Amino acid sequence: MKKGRIITSLAALGFATVAMFGFGQTANASSSAVNNYIKSHNISHAKVTSSVWSGFPKNKYRHGKGKPEGVVVHETANNSSTLFNEVAFMKRNYQNAFVHTFVDASRIVNIANTNYLSWGAGYPANARYVQFEQVRVHSKSAFAHEVANAAYYTAYILDKYNLKPNDAAYDGKGTVWAHYSVAKFLGGSNHSDPVEYYSATGKKYFGAKYTMAQFYTLVKEYYNDIHSTSGSINANSKKNVKYAKVSYSAGSGNEIAKLSSKKSSYVLYNHVKNSQANVKSYKWPKNAKTNTKVYVDAVGKKSTTTWYRIRFSASTKAKRYWVYSGALKFANVNYTDSTARVTVKSGINDSTRNHVFNSSYLSKKVTKLSNIAGQTFTADKLASMTDLNGKTKNYYRINVNGKSQWIYANHVTVE
Repeated sequence: MKKGRIITSLAALGFATVAMFGFGQTANASSSAVNNYIKSHNISHAKVTSSVWSGFPKNKYRHGKGKPEGVVVHETANNSSTLFNEVAFMKRNYQNAFVHTFVDASRIVNIANTNYLSWGAGYPANARYVQFEQVRVHSKSAFAHEVANAAYYTAYILDKYNLKPNDAAYDGKGTVWAHYSVAKFLGGSNHSDPVEYYSATGKKYFGAKYTMAQFYTLVKEYYNDIHSTSGSINANSKKNVKYAKVSYSAGSGNEIAKLSSKKSSYVLYNHVKNSQANVKSYKWPKNAKTNTKVYVDAVGKKSTTTWYRIRFSASTKAKRYWVYSGALKFANVNYTDSTARVTVKSGINDSTRNHVFNSSYLSKKVTKLSNIAGQTFTADKLASMTDLNGKTKNYYRINVNGKSQWIYANHVTVE
């Protein structure tokens, strides 16, 4: 297929095809029930999951491979579809249209290499922008989670390609585009998504329309949080500083992550950035390279971002630093339903945990296995982990005394 192909039949492929009603972008962006709900409920974004399919064509953007100029936000306009149904359908029909990524209330799934263009908004937008679809959701919480994921992914792409947030809704020049704005300013389409979906869903669950201007405000907040720069921060030098609220939780202290290839985009801090006075930043140690192992013992949930406390030695006395989650990579964990009957083996000196050990959630010990040895439980979840060395480990979630707990599969026998 040729670069910049014009999409002529998106309706058949589940893309929004609502007529152009002239939805404006002048609603009060500073006051948003949806954004306030996300913050007050400490809703955190999902991680970007890579599930890139090799069957999509690889055509360069107009300025070359890996050089998009912004992000186009779509929604599917299908009230009954699911993320995985949409992805499967798109793979079957990619000759007509496809996007880079799908978002719902719990997932951000990247299916096409963002270094190459997709066919989701017609000419000339296809040759310029990364594009993603939102699957329609049907509850207050789900919509808030989806918006958080969509705003984070937009900021994530801007940061990845060294682009600054700039709302294109007002003059057709910028890095953050609704499909509606593409149609209005660039042509190649007559679609208005996700404007109507945002408006109607916001009004239904929050009593007020949600607008692209409010979405853009959230994008900027995510971008500012993840786009860290070097240099010391001394909050005392600023008047009327409002420190960010951070919710902390501790892990076992010996869980492991590795430094990601993006770690050089971030710096180390003595506390979570902007969480208190006298927060200082530090340069990375010289031996801190991509894939360097670090030990993680705590997580901090800031309004729109996640931070981890790390050290470069197994010793709990080693100096500890806070770093944004983008600088780290954890083992990949896939969760599926289970009905397995498992019996705890005897003679094992270990414990169940409240989360899968070495996952990004961090974990604490809950029940000694010696106390439940020989007992049989029905697992409701199976977690399949690919650890940082490429090895697969499985865990079962069982209920012990009314609490859900994870147990290593090697510590049980399965009926």
